[in-house]
Amino acid sequence: MPSFDVVCEADTVELRNAVDQSNKEISNRFDFKGSDARVELGENLLTIFADDDFKAAQVRDVLLSKCAKRKIDVRFLDFGDIQKIGGDKIKQPVTVRNGVSGNDAKRIVKLVKDSKLKVQASIQGDTVRVTGPKRDALQEAIALLREKVDELPLSFENFRD
Repeated sequence: MPSFDVVCEADTVELRNAVDQSNKEISNRFDFKGSDARVELGENLLTIFADDDFKAAQVRDVLLSKCAKRKIDVRFLDFGDIQKIGGDKIKQPVTVRNGVSGNDAKRIVKLVKDSKLKVQASIQGDTVRVTGPKRDALQEAIALLREKVDELPLSFENFRD
């Protein structure tokens, strides 16, 4: 039976390259000389360090521009609240979305079921598997999800015939 998986996953290699390019630009920019502005990469978490709110906003802009140049959808990034750390320094956690969350997965399944297409959707961990008897029905389901779900950077993988 033909099927495909709906996933929400950023390219980690491109993300690492975007962070490295951001740090390189920050270290070379004149307005950041002598400051402790940088972006650190962790497992599904980026952390922006800066001296004040203005520099944190500039670091965020540099990061977003580098992500856009490397074709990373910025909807993968969830910016947290700015936190004060020792002295005048601040940090801002940035969560990288990985997988379709429970509420979003339920919404995708409901959209597919309400569409009256002859396909079935089921939640499998952090992905949603859509199966159907015909390839054309699966392509209609992909078109429906691309049209209706625009706040998530969805990709469609593992298409099997």
